[in-house]
Amino acid sequence: MAFFAEVLVHIHACVVAWLLPPHMRSVFFRILMIGMLASRASAFISSHSSAAIRRTSRSMASTSHQFGDDEKYLFDLNGYIIVRGVLTPEEVGAANSAIDNHESEFVQRDAKELRNAKAGSPLYGTGPGRKDMGRVLEWGEESKVFKSILAHPKLVPHFHGLLGKGYRMDHLPFIIAQDEGGEGFQLHGGTVDCTSGEYNSYLAYTCHQGTLRNALLGVNVMLTDHNAGDGGFCVVNGSHKSNFAMPGGMVDGEKYQEFITQPVTKAGDVVLFSEGTVHGAMAWTPTDRQRRTCLYRFSPATNVYGRSYFGHEGGGWPTAIYEDLDETQLSVLEPPYANRLDRPNIKDDRSVEITTRNERKKAHDAAVFGTKYF
Repeated sequence: MAFFAEVLVHIHACVVAWLLPPHMRSVFFRILMIGMLASRASAFISSHSSAAIRRTSRSMASTSHQFGDDEKYLFDLNGYIIVRGVLTPEEVGAANSAIDNHESEFVQRDAKELRNAKAGSPLYGTGPGRKDMGRVLEWGEESKVFKSILAHPKLVPHFHGLLGKGYRMDHLPFIIAQDEGGEGFQLHGGTVDCTSGEYNSYLAYTCHQGTLRNALLGVNVMLTDHNAGDGGFCVVNGSHKSNFAMPGGMVDGEKYQEFITQPVTKAGDVVLFSEGTVHGAMAWTPTDRQRRTCLYRFSPATNVYGRSYFGHEGGGWPTAIYEDLDETQLSVLEPPYANRLDRPNIKDDRSVEITTRNERKKAHDAAVFGTKYF
């Protein structure tokens, strides 16, 4: 098309030149030539600029799993961030197949004492109670995809940015499922408790001189699509920095629904949210699929909320969890203690280094206290 347009321009120019006086024709053709050269130069620059923009976009996409200034801003603004495409479609399929194989292990919240939302409220739904399934790290080969989340290369930079080096698993992960009309979960959590207005130090979010920290980080691995209006996980954007209790009725979704956000996610996406961000779940509306997510919680090296790391008798996590873990995954199962006390830390290349004090100081402590650690 560009070629034919240029031919038409030439024909039109020749007609115009024929009508001009002879002494003006040479000037006219010189002006025409300069214009054509400028036009071609502009087209060349434009095409190469577009290609550069496309290359830049691809480059940004390839580094989208780094925790940079954009991610810091978005997390600090909203209290959560979505990491897209952490699990491949094949890994999502493997996770769902494993859940199908253990479907009889779901425990449904049918009893009144176990319901998570106020009856008749928008979050309550019309159908059965939510279903929970634990022990997802104890299924042998079927647990491989679930264990990958502990130190997933697409998540480690975010864990370091939100929890610091030496981060640890704090709760046992479990599957959450909702069938059509299934009950959600009333809003809860908050750095300042959304109901009482009291300060929750064990859930607190802080940002100091550009460093973000969460006392407890929720990690929601989406195993089915959550389209707009489907329901499921929801948050109150920015509530991790709120200083007040919520208005009455809001925790049940009865008031100010416009401030309650249901993030749109695809299977394989992971939502990282501060437990200091008020969150919950909406009733599930789709008729064609069950809602499924796997929920983990992680803490900084020195923080602890749960007691499951004591295991059954105080000696570590349940034994089956430790099967077939690499050293990066094993490091995440450490109990809470400071990095300087011989804690394994995951490096950027996914190798593990032990952070420690010098040998003279360690010998001094042993002499003073009679134990390896003070």
